[in-house]
Amino acid sequence: MKNWLVIGGTGMLKDVSLWLIQQGNHVTVIGRQQKKMQNLINEVKNDSKLSPLFVDYTNYNSFKLALIESQQTNGSFDCIIAWIHGSDKRVWESLLEAIPTTKNIIIYHIKGSRSYLNNDRTKSYIPSNIIYREVKLGFVIEKNNSSRWLTNNEIAQGIIDAIKQEIPEKHVGVFEPWNMRP
Repeated sequence: MKNWLVIGGTGMLKDVSLWLIQQGNHVTVIGRQQKKMQNLINEVKNDSKLSPLFVDYTNYNSFKLALIESQQTNGSFDCIIAWIHGSDKRVWESLLEAIPTTKNIIIYHIKGSRSYLNNDRTKSYIPSNIIYREVKLGFVIEKNNSSRWLTNNEIAQGIIDAIKQEIPEKHVGVFEPWNMRP
């Protein structure tokens, strides 16, 4: 059993949160919307494996304090799935300040399709005790040559595959041709 943190685990990552719990892990889920969090809570069969946290990660101090308090209650995180919009370094600083530097922790950084083109510097300020992995989300080209965004189910399955495969970078969907992006 591992102690997971899922940032954004009530929306498109809800099925990942549920899967982690089904695997016997303890999962702390950060969400901002009461209704989505309640839907997740209602679907969990063993609620002792779930710790819901209502916090907005752009409220840096509250985010950091909530993570510290959660770890005091449930133990330090072993693995983190981070769906953090944009590249706000302060969010990452708050997260990294809240987790221990005395143990190795795996972070799965979930990134949108623009990350395929942009040179994100997140890796440059990740401490040496962090095993950093990326999951980049692309799009789907249909048989009729139209394109669409990935469904939440496809995203969740891609992230679950990345966890099972233990690889540094996972692409879910396609990224080219870029002009086909929906």
